[in-house]
Amino acid sequence: MEGNINTQSEAISSTLDIYMGLAKSHLGIISFLLILTRCQSCQEHFNKHVALFVFGDSLFDPGNNNYINTTTELQANFWPYGESYFNPPTGRFSDGHIIPDFIAHFAGLPLIPAYLDPHNNEFLYGANFASAGSGVLDETQPTIAVKLTTQLQYFTDLVKHYRKNLGDVKAEQLLSDAVFLFSCGSNDYQILLENNKSSLLYDEYVEMVIGNLTQVFKVIHEKGGRKIGITTLTSLGCLLPVRAERPDNTCDEELNIISTLHDKSLSKKLQDLTQQWEGFMYSKFELQTEITKRMKNPSKYGLKVGNSACCGTGPFRAINSCGGKRETREFELCDNPNDYLLFDPYHPTEAANLQLSELFWEGDSKVASPYNLKSLFQGMFVDIVQHTTQ
Repeated sequence: MEGNINTQSEAISSTLDIYMGLAKSHLGIISFLLILTRCQSCQEHFNKHVALFVFGDSLFDPGNNNYINTTTELQANFWPYGESYFNPPTGRFSDGHIIPDFIAHFAGLPLIPAYLDPHNNEFLYGANFASAGSGVLDETQPTIAVKLTTQLQYFTDLVKHYRKNLGDVKAEQLLSDAVFLFSCGSNDYQILLENNKSSLLYDEYVEMVIGNLTQVFKVIHEKGGRKIGITTLTSLGCLLPVRAERPDNTCDEELNIISTLHDKSLSKKLQDLTQQWEGFMYSKFELQTEITKRMKNPSKYGLKVGNSACCGTGPFRAINSCGGKRETREFELCDNPNDYLLFDPYHPTEAANLQLSELFWEGDSKVASPYNLKSLFQGMFVDIVQHTTQ
């Protein structure tokens, strides 16, 4: 999926053309309809839907923080968020769709609803519990975000709902077939760095985070879940606000040590769990690698700007002022977010989210391992066919 993408208007008939359509169109809805058309072939494989449950932080939050008592630093339900597709803004930290949206459509599902939205009371296709600012550790911003353990409690409440309304057999089938998607950990480490903890504590702290995350996986497994999809951390030392504060504007490699420690520990734990838990499968997406590649060489991926946000202020637009409703009111907004890797200093544009989602969905083992998400969603159908034809 890599390659140089020209700037001429062409008919969109391949994945490469879809990228260009998103990058050049000001009409996000037209771009997204093209994705839906492409995914009609995906839906042919799904004569029975697989539910999607989403946990984590702002990368995956569809607007749950609209319904809690928090700060605008952790909300995105105001313009220009959503400008490329959603009107009014939904609370997604992007100009349009986020990764779980694309994954849902690739799997033939509707958009997975925000669990806390009072207008949503049917969760047959799954639920999204993610909350901006959320931490794996209970101590990470517990009063202004929905911590991961609370998200897990919401899920266990939903399991009771399924058992009551579907019956035990159908509920167990729904859960064992479902995919559980995670993006978490970044906020825990940012809190650590803000408190100026010694690097001598990094190993111990990482083990705490991975240990707590494992307990969440364990409960999901005990409730019948079998398939986990999870992203690696982005490079903490390469975040735009970090680079903007450095004299040479380069990444802080010492901070990147934390990301590396986390990802190595996560990989080992996931491998161990496949040996320890019956039926456990996972897809680990190399988010850090793919973001870094697009920062360094955006044109290779059909983007124009990789080292500055579309929305914000200051050097690299790295001050998180997008929308003018946060501590800093002034902000700048680019003309075409689809030219950019990042919409605000921390979150990808819809165009970048599409590229990342495609890789998570059907990338090779270098980017999604040991399985990609497509394998997790479709694997159950192979088993069912084999079982019913014996």
